[in-house]
Amino acid sequence: MTIFIPGGSGQVGTVLARHFHQQGHSVTVLSRAPKPAPWQVLPWDARVAGPWTAALEKSDVCVNLTGRSVNCRYHARNRRAMYDSRIDSTRLLNEVIASLKHPPRVWLNASTATIYRHALDRPMDEATGEFGGSEPGAPDTWNFSIKIAKDWEAAFFATPTPKTRKIAMRSAMTFHPDKGSVFDVFSKLVRCGLGGAQGSGDQYVSQYVSWIHEADFVRAIDFLIANETMSGAVNICSPNPLRNRDFMRALRAAWGRRFGLPAPAWLIEVGSFLLRTESELVLKSRRVVPGRLMDAGFTFTYPDWPAAARELAARYRNACGVNASNPSWKETGH
Repeated sequence: MTIFIPGGSGQVGTVLARHFHQQGHSVTVLSRAPKPAPWQVLPWDARVAGPWTAALEKSDVCVNLTGRSVNCRYHARNRRAMYDSRIDSTRLLNEVIASLKHPPRVWLNASTATIYRHALDRPMDEATGEFGGSEPGAPDTWNFSIKIAKDWEAAFFATPTPKTRKIAMRSAMTFHPDKGSVFDVFSKLVRCGLGGAQGSGDQYVSQYVSWIHEADFVRAIDFLIANETMSGAVNICSPNPLRNRDFMRALRAAWGRRFGLPAPAWLIEVGSFLLRTESELVLKSRRVVPGRLMDAGFTFTYPDWPAAARELAARYRNACGVNASNPSWKETGH
């Protein structure tokens, strides 16, 4: 297949491009800052059509991952960049794909599991899940993230593309052992002795973590491309979200650590400010399940976090030269 990945130069895009490339597919990534890669990388500004449209005309699949990173402080300038980068690029691709004589047969567009409300009481699937944005007392940053998600999907489905099937990927955090990944960040906390439960108080002490192993993420994308009955919004996550304290306990076990200092909510707020990010990424409860994938017969290689964490930690050690029992953690390759 010929696969076109706008915004594919980030962490998840690299995982996906690498997967398709290793399978022997022809991969083209669009990037605002092109860098050499084993696959073709073309420049674009995500705002106006350019020479890249010729490559899209020839493609079988489009996977749009464009969007300014949410790992930042949500001040006015970053909010505008986060919002516009997602909405504008999606509208542009709608216009271009609708105009092509031979458009891709399927278009998967990034969305997010954050679209659902802060959920402690029950799982959120595509059929019965409740969108957030109106919960009493929810922080403004949470409501802003939900507004992006809702408007992003609305922009995606707004333009009819009769020749192109559309899927909005409501993805949870994708865990892989590459440098700078979410797994890398959490693992460093654990190895520094800071891998205890995160949060405090009735609202946060039991928050859930939704996640997916990279192997299941790429397999889910393959499944959605091949299954021509699938369209609309699809949750891409493990079937077993778990409470933050259990998530961190399993990660400590994967690294051979019995103890980790907990981080109360107030300390997470301070740390988020110092690291120029937002506490929502840790404190919001995401209890999302992949109802449509499972109903369609998809099976997970890593449905449970403890096994996933052990596999990821083992690959991390091999890649980085990390000795879990050595407090100096001399990393030779990462």
